[in-house]
Amino acid sequence: MRIRTTVAAVSGGLVLSALAVPVAQADGGGVHKPTAAERFGVSRAATSAAADDELPVVSKVTVNGGKSIVAGLTGVQTFTVSLTASHSAGIEDAYIDLWHGRDRTHVDGVFPPNEQNATCTQVDATTSTCKLTVTIDARRELFMNSLAGTWHVTAAAIAADETGSEYWNDFYGTHRLQRASKLTADAAPEPVKKGKTITVTGKLTRANWETRKYTGYSTQPVKLQFRKKDSNTYTTVKTVKTNSKGDLKTTVKATVDGFYRWSFAGTSTTPAVNAAGDFIDVK
Repeated sequence: MRIRTTVAAVSGGLVLSALAVPVAQADGGGVHKPTAAERFGVSRAATSAAADDELPVVSKVTVNGGKSIVAGLTGVQTFTVSLTASHSAGIEDAYIDLWHGRDRTHVDGVFPPNEQNATCTQVDATTSTCKLTVTIDARRELFMNSLAGTWHVTAAAIAADETGSEYWNDFYGTHRLQRASKLTADAAPEPVKKGKTITVTGKLTRANWETRKYTGYSTQPVKLQFRKKDSNTYTTVKTVKTNSKGDLKTTVKATVDGFYRWSFAGTSTTPAVNAAGDFIDVK
């Protein structure tokens, strides 16, 4: 797990509290998701709840440059999250996290930001763009395949006014976390006489965060594609579904020299991937 230290205002004093944030809870015990009070301070969160407060307006949130987050079995990746917010008094700070679960009280994964405070750059007197970073350690923090797919994005901003008016939305948007995929292709025999049968095989696998291995992705449609030796463009020959182990196999007639590959379009939990082309020399 990762430890986050937050400052909370209690009875007029500041209390430092270490928040243990396990990203994935394998035993189903639940994960603690930071609250507005923990991030911005109890007194501020309560004050900003006044009905007549002017709240910050968040107009844009970006996670990882808009690209899905793809994680394998190992490796640590850090990406940027940012939001743009406005308030008549300007923006003092912002917060973004990614979390997974049915609702706010049933959370099984949280990726909080690395920084205690966002780096905010003024666009003008009322608007700022604020940036943070988030780190994912696949080996230590991803233990359940069910974590792949759609994650909620929390967006929050606090104004630079006297009361610290605050906007906080645990359901501002969504973002995808996907299991890394691999795809192979092999065409045989080679060389081959023109008009003879070529057998093209392959295998589609993806990271299994529970077994810590790459395992076959079954019953998925995968395109067999071909490009001539002097061309840069692949065209689709046919579509074949993977078997229960992720294996692919089909036959075609040899016509001209070129490359065969498999192409997978991806799903919500698994990214698109193309196999490296395998060259066939037609005699």
